[in-house]
Parts: sequence; structure tokens; C-alpha cells
Amino acid sequence: MKKISTLKLSLIGLGIALNVVGTFTAFSLKLPILLDSIGTIMASFLLGPYYGVVTGLCSGIVSGITFDIYSLYFAPVQIFVGFFSALMYNKGFMRGKKKILGVLVVSIFSSFVGAVIAAFVFGGITSSSSSYIVAVLSNMGVNKVLSVFIVQFLMDYFDRFLAVSLVLLVISNIPEKIK
Repeated sequence: MKKISTLKLSLIGLGIALNVVGTFTAFSLKLPILLDSIGTIMASFLLGPYYGVVTGLCSGIVSGITFDIYSLYFAPVQIFVGFFSALMYNKGFMRGKKKILGVLVVSIFSSFVGAVIAAFVFGGITSSSSSYIVAVLSNMGVNKVLSVFIVQFLMDYFDRFLAVSLVLLVISNIPEKIK
């Protein structure tokens, strides 16, 4: 078994902390974004997809156990965020104008998983403030999965774009020796 270095373990811990604090902030303030994937994206960019997935899953468990039970159910979304963030970053789709497309790919896959979970497990209603919009769309006759996906995708795209932008800003200021 390959040992994980102290630096990698520390970055995973930092990523988990960033995700939990972001989730708690969005949850407490009822923000229209989640802020739950900043640490996952950071770990994915710096360490690769495996570490991004681990970071996301662990933060979902910690958030779910401590203050937001829904985070446990949505932990699979972090698998897609971690995997596709690393893939898009390594292929150069998270820099410059290509960032729009890279974030789109991450958001489509993660939003689909999140929408399926929200629609089938919770009937479209979760702890997110976007549940109000889902309820309105559903009452207008829009299919539950489609209404959840529309809202989830719009919210996720903005959330992931913000997270990627913040992570890229931080990474650009890390000395090359440490990277």
C-alpha cells in the first residue's frame, strides 16, 4: 500500500474544512449557492481525481453528521465534482476562456446526479434555498426531475464557476516549489 504524504493529507484536511465551512455558511445564510465544493476542487486540481473524490466524500459525511443531514445523501455528487474537476483541469479546460466549458462539464454531470437524488429521495425539497423555485416549477406542471435539474444546474454552474475561480486564484499564488 502506498503511503500518503503529510502534505497530501494536510491538503485533504484543508479541503474538507473549506467544504464544511462553505456548506455551513450557505446553509446558515440560506444562500442560493452551496459553497460545498471549493475544497474538493482544490484537492482535485492540486492532487488529482482520487484525492478530490476522497475530500468531497469526507466533507459530505462531516457536514451530514454535524449540521445538515442532506449532505450525507448528496455525497455522491462530490464524486463527480472531484473526478471531472481534475479531468477538466488536467486537460486545460479550467483556464482562460475554456473555464466556461470546463465548469459546464462538471456542472452537467454533478447536477444530474444531484437532481436525481433530490427528486427521487426527497421529492425535490431539500435544505437548499432553491427548493422554493423547484416547488414553483413543479406546481406549474414541470416534471419533478426536470424542474430539480434546471434549478440544480443553474445553481451548480454559478457555484462551481465561483469555486474554480477562487481555487485558481489561490493556486496561482502558491510558489512553484510547493506545487
